[in-house]
Amino acid sequence: MELNNLKPAKGATRNNKRRGRGIATGSGGTAGRGHKGHKARSGHKAKRHFEGGQMPLQMRLPKIGFRNPAREEFAVLNLDQLQNYATKSGQNQIDLPWLIKAGVLKPGQKIKILGRGELASGIQVTAHACSASAKKIIEEKGGTITLI
Repeated sequence: MELNNLKPAKGATRNNKRRGRGIATGSGGTAGRGHKGHKARSGHKAKRHFEGGQMPLQMRLPKIGFRNPAREEFAVLNLDQLQNYATKSGQNQIDLPWLIKAGVLKPGQKIKILGRGELASGIQVTAHACSASAKKIIEEKGGTITLI
């Protein structure tokens, strides 16, 4: 056996059907495309979601809901999480650059402080928004909250 006489195993390959080459071939005339219509023409490609002229599903269903384009998305941090970060880092000042460096926030994200949990000591926090209960607890413990 040499490279010049390699060939596929017997029965492993077959010739392509030669469509549209006369009636004797068995696929002449319409060339396997049936009779007339969109799919029989050259360049046929149905659009996505096309249902043959029937009203498409996305048009049959009602429009519901509303997405406010002016909505502000906040990443949420609770007081117990703040206390945990303060304990781990050994500092009582938590601001955006520190949170981004720690991997808590992604750059460009806004942060809101919520009031779940307890604080052991006063913490200085910088955030974009803060709930009233969180602000009250932070200030009771001697900390400060600075809104950006």
